[in-house]
Amino acid sequence: MSKDATTQAQDELWPDGQGPVRLMPEPEDDGLPLIVDLDGFEGPLDLLLQLARNQKVDITRISILALAEQYLVFIEDARKMKLELAADYLVMAAWLAYLKSRLLLPKEADDGDEPPPEELAARLQFRLQRLQAMRDAGAKLMSRNRLGRDVFARGWPEPVVVEKQVEWSDTLIDLLQVYADRRQRKAAHHNYEIKRMPVWTLKEARTALERMLGTMDEWGRFDSYLLEYMVEPEKRASVIASGFTASLELAREGVLEVRQEKAFDAIYMRRSRAG
Repeated sequence: MSKDATTQAQDELWPDGQGPVRLMPEPEDDGLPLIVDLDGFEGPLDLLLQLARNQKVDITRISILALAEQYLVFIEDARKMKLELAADYLVMAAWLAYLKSRLLLPKEADDGDEPPPEELAARLQFRLQRLQAMRDAGAKLMSRNRLGRDVFARGWPEPVVVEKQVEWSDTLIDLLQVYADRRQRKAAHHNYEIKRMPVWTLKEARTALERMLGTMDEWGRFDSYLLEYMVEPEKRASVIASGFTASLELAREGVLEVRQEKAFDAIYMRRSRAG
């Protein structure tokens, strides 16, 4: 951006009026190229195996000293390019440097605290051989024909379709006969129990009305005199029937007067005044 453009941008204000336009600083060019490693390595053993392959000899005959030297050179080049290395890569580099120093130094008497460097080198060589075997087995598996892509299985046979049809062979007479037999068997095993209903006898109704004659000086509703006897719901119909019959008998004997203005109207009664 030119100097005039920068000055013009600084004179302008943000839409909210909070100071001049802020410009993003331009990134600094350190002159180092951008390196993208597409192959990559999954770990230090993977890198060691690749370096062993570069020697173009049998992996059982590789030189541990040359392998360690190549690994240390690779780590040093990576650090010069400012690449971030994982901790396991640095640990492997330190261990290889230690192994290289032990292989180059004269052999000392075995103190029993640590295995000899030849055994450590053999262990590393065995691990590389095992990794190579795993990679070869994986490559063989991936190179095989895949079901659904390279080869195809035989198709399934046509399914057998089973259709069911229900046919009724019984007639309406047969159905009625079965229903009647079932009802008959059910009725034969059913026991009926007649529940005894509470009843207010005619004698009890007459006795109660005779006791209330002294209070029947004026006309009163028939049901109002029998309220205390109609407390129980299952006994209410019997109280009304027996009470009405007893009142008719007392009226026939001239002891009680009964009056009703029209059909289905309220019934009134009082003590007879004839005697």
